[in-house]
Amino acid sequence: MSSQDLIKKVKGGLLITIGFILSPLSWWNDLVVNFPLSYIIALPIGLINQSFFLPAFIAAYWLTNILGLLFIHLGSKKIVETNEQKNQFNVEVKKTLFWSFLYTILIVVLILTGILTVPTELLDKISK
Repeated sequence: MSSQDLIKKVKGGLLITIGFILSPLSWWNDLVVNFPLSYIIALPIGLINQSFFLPAFIAAYWLTNILGLLFIHLGSKKIVETNEQKNQFNVEVKKTLFWSFLYTILIVVLILTGILTVPTELLDKISK
């Protein structure tokens, strides 16, 4: 095994470890890691506007869990993938980003044209 392969595998192992700590696969991660991280992320947003704190906290919480799973996936790929598989992965990432970009444009158009609106009645009930 070359030193480059060893470094790649160590990086993969590190990603897997960080991913496991962030992921929902560990029973203790929410209390010890994800809740504090989510609070730290949501706090400055909540200082801008208090009504943004809860959505920011929830979004940050989900993001930490999703990042954990993504890190596990990427770390595993670093350990076991070949160059051909890496090229295929890059193609898949580009396709995913392309479609995500198109869906984002669609969402913006739907909001700007008034087809997709904020459910004010629901927001009023939540804020009471």
